[in-house]
Amino acid sequence: MLKLKALLLTQGMHGMISQVEGLAKALGLSFKHQTIQLKRFWNIVPPKFTPISDAILYKKFICDCKIIISCGRKSVIPSIVLKKRFKNEIFNIHIQDPKVNLKNFDTVVCPDHDNLIGENVIKTKGAIHYLTNQEIDKNIHYLKPNHGKKKIVTFILGGPNKYYSFSIKQMEKMFSKIKNMFVSSKYKLIIIPSYRTPNNILKLAFNYFNEDHLVIKERDKKAYLSSLALADLIIVTCDSTSMISEAAITGKPVYVARMSNKLSIHRFEKFYKLFQDLGIIRYLDDKIEYWSYKGLDEVNRAAYLVKEKMKQNGII
Repeated sequence: MLKLKALLLTQGMHGMISQVEGLAKALGLSFKHQTIQLKRFWNIVPPKFTPISDAILYKKFICDCKIIISCGRKSVIPSIVLKKRFKNEIFNIHIQDPKVNLKNFDTVVCPDHDNLIGENVIKTKGAIHYLTNQEIDKNIHYLKPNHGKKKIVTFILGGPNKYYSFSIKQMEKMFSKIKNMFVSSKYKLIIIPSYRTPNNILKLAFNYFNEDHLVIKERDKKAYLSSLALADLIIVTCDSTSMISEAAITGKPVYVARMSNKLSIHRFEKFYKLFQDLGIIRYLDDKIEYWSYKGLDEVNRAAYLVKEKMKQNGII
């Protein structure tokens, strides 16, 4: 018998896990993760050209849950397969644009900049995630930076994707700018890597900032939470709408550190414009400013709307 809990389908990347887990928690559901691995050929085929079959999976899995929450390209087809198999016994939710007919899902939760329209679409301002202010505050003492009366800047590093290369030249320019702006103004820096931060960029950050600042060398969620709690200002590299959205829950000033892009960033620019209009972000230019806004908590708003649809479908 299917249980009223969530099966979370992702490729295992941190940003995706944050979104599916965040929604499951906001819905008040217990959950389990399933990392999706496709057979080699199907890794390069877009979902709209992929057969609706679990034969594409490198390893099959058992579904014993009534709620399916998927995120990312590789999880699209497995979610649709389960919906066709169990029909109205399950409620399948996809986060982000699935790039297939939206009717394959009971609900699609996506950020405004995905430009999706449909009766089953719930739009959010930025990406949903699993961070809460309570969890952030609880971890404030995990890091113990020796900062005295200095204000703290938390600098969150992303990593290369198809839009941004994170070249050594780009990062040297960014690090030099941050050093000139904040170190000379007597700020203490905490540098936090993400799961996508290359080791050579982390080593470069250590060489730039290790003397009087705190460079976290490992991917450590507690350090990440602690740094958000301690920060007076937050800087996030421009490659990740997810990390910028996570920082926005704090209500603290969030600077976006820009770099040159390889491809068109129209969707990113739409996201930046929305967050600028909401008073959340400013670009990292040449002056230090402080501002405030109401912390963004979109996952709970989205969860309320998802619950209404679940009630209509008789799942809860």
